[in-house]
Amino acid sequence: MMADNYQLDSGKIYFSEDYLTLETGEGPVTLRIGEWLNTDPVRIHKMIMREKVLQVDQIEVFNPLISKLRRADLSYYKKIMGLKVMIDFPGFSSEIAAKIPYDTDPVGFYKWWRKNKHENVVYLSPAYQFKLFQKVAQIEPKIILKKDLEFLKAF
Repeated sequence: MMADNYQLDSGKIYFSEDYLTLETGEGPVTLRIGEWLNTDPVRIHKMIMREKVLQVDQIEVFNPLISKLRRADLSYYKKIMGLKVMIDFPGFSSEIAAKIPYDTDPVGFYKWWRKNKHENVVYLSPAYQFKLFQKVAQIEPKIILKKDLEFLKAF
């Protein structure tokens, strides 16, 4: 299949059986979208979400891509998921989206995230950290760590 050249068509919605040629370290490589999900899921995700040059079918391509990202590059996966990542949070019988306690119990979430060292479980962008620290500083200022107060002042 290497001889064919399936250039990216940004107006097309790609399905898993569609071919796409991408430039790699070894030169141009043509694979089905479904194979690209296994070969380079981070690159495919960036083409869809950041560069907005690749459109894919939500059910057939995008949903499987997210699960492949989790296995391929966990730190990238956590960054893109942010507060949508599922967590075990005290007081809930099953996993919930991190956004739920972040929104409904900022002090509890802060204690869980910062003091129980779960920063590696949920990625919070600086903006989300700012909102969280601000809420905690207003509700229960005694528990906020000095470094987080410094962060608030510097923001």
